[in-house]
Formats: sequence, C-alpha cells, structure tokens
Amino acid sequence: MSDKVVITCAVTGVLTNPKQHPVPVTPEEMAQASREAYDAGASVIHMHFRQQEPGKGHLMSWDPSVATEIADAVRAACPGVILNFTTGTMDSDQSGPIACLRAAKPEIAACNAGSLNYLKAKSDGSWAWPPMLFQNPVEKIEELLAVMRETGTRPEFECFDLGIVRSVEMFRQVGLVDQADINLVMGVASGMPCDAELLPLLRKYMAKDARWQATLIGRQEIWPVHRRVAELGGHLRTGVEDTFYLPDGSRTSGNGPLIEALAKIAEESGRSIASPDEARALFL
Repeated sequence: MSDKVVITCAVTGVLTNPKQHPVPVTPEEMAQASREAYDAGASVIHMHFRQQEPGKGHLMSWDPSVATEIADAVRAACPGVILNFTTGTMDSDQSGPIACLRAAKPEIAACNAGSLNYLKAKSDGSWAWPPMLFQNPVEKIEELLAVMRETGTRPEFECFDLGIVRSVEMFRQVGLVDQADINLVMGVASGMPCDAELLPLLRKYMAKDARWQATLIGRQEIWPVHRRVAELGGHLRTGVEDTFYLPDGSRTSGNGPLIEALAKIAEESGRSIASPDEARALFL
C-alpha cells in the first residue's frame, strides 16, 4: 500500500440546479471551484460540463468548445492538475463525450464498466423517476477505450456492483486495457450501498495491482466509509457531485471544505496527500 493518497474532486456533477446548490457552471466558476479543491489537497479534478446559456446551467452539455474552455481555465488556475472527464451516456450514442475527449485530451476519463438499472423508490411506494437502464455494453466500452488510446487518456472504470468489478479484470484479460483502474461507485440506490463492510470483499476481487478509489454518494454517513477506504489503501474522491454534507452533518459551502475534510481523514489514517506531480507518477 502506498502511503500517498491521490484526492479527486468531483466539482459539479450533472443536472443539479445551481440556483439551489453550490455547483459551478461557467469556466470562471469551474476554475475557482477547482482552485479551492486544489488548494485543499486535490490533484485530480473530475469534470462534467453544463450548458452556458442563462437559465440552463442545470443541463448537461457535450459541446467540445465548452469542454475545452473549461479545461483550459482549470489548467490555468491549478498548475499541474490532472483532468478527469465524465463520459457517461444513458444510451449507445457517445458522440458527445468522444468529441470532448478529442478536443481537450484529458489525462483521465471515466469509463462506465457495466450496465445498471438506475432506480430509486420513494417512501410512498412510487418511483422517484421513471426506471432507466444505464446502458454500458461491451461494444460501447470498446468504442470509448479506442478513443482514449487515441487521445492518450487513461480509463478509470466506474463500477456499480461486484460483477462489474470482476468484469474489469476480464477487459484486461482479453486485451482491451493493460491496467485495471477501478472506481467503486457506492450509494446509488440500485447499486452497491455505501457500506464499509463491503470494501474488503470488493478488494478481494480486484487484481492485486489494481489502482482503486471510491466514489461515495450520500450525506454524513459516507465519511466513515471514506476513512475505511484510506485505511485499506484506496485513493479518495469527494465533491459537490457526490455530497453536500460535511462529516458533522452541516451543509458545505462548496468543494473546498469537502476536500479539507477528506484530506484530514487521509492524514488521520496514516496517509499523506499526493501532490500533482506525485499523483502523475502514481496514476499516469
């Protein structure tokens, strides 16, 4: 286990209304939010892109000019930072994320490693939203990996359950990738729960040399799980895409306080925070 821990900040996410929550939208806001996270210890910035027109900042954008402008602004604000782009689409059309990868050439990009019924039920017995299938068949993954090889982008495999974790090693066995880098996504209602007791089991089924981290979605209950990730040697991620709540249950004012809290947990667990240069040596 490396004593160095790489911290990723997921600075905005998708669809959250900036009129209601502290999520950045414009290049200037994204750069400022990223700098706050960078100053608090984040070496990787995970990025979604929003529509820039007035009143549309809660909507996703796959405009490569928007992605490039935001990427350039964040790189200028955060010397040496590593960029990590989202690529998720619900259906088979990946033309948007592919255009953004080719335009901005991030060092890392998410690659959703398996399909998921995306569900949530409300207490009154109704669906929180119409049931959706998050489609990630192998041919979709292959298409995205081919573009990542072209752009020099390292895939980070997003895994929503144990079977998807096991699939990542099969991707390596058949030659789709040469390194298994895993992000455990925990807390989606129809995926893995955010439960520290699952982590040793999940680690058992990863390749021995897998680099791994966890994305924990929820409120203050996620923080003991972050601590266990750090103790087990994983890398760490948080940000307003994943939570709006600090360990004491109070709402965060933005990304900086979340990263400060995560860095404190890492250090209390005996890990030291990787600088951007150290993160590059570990991740790229």
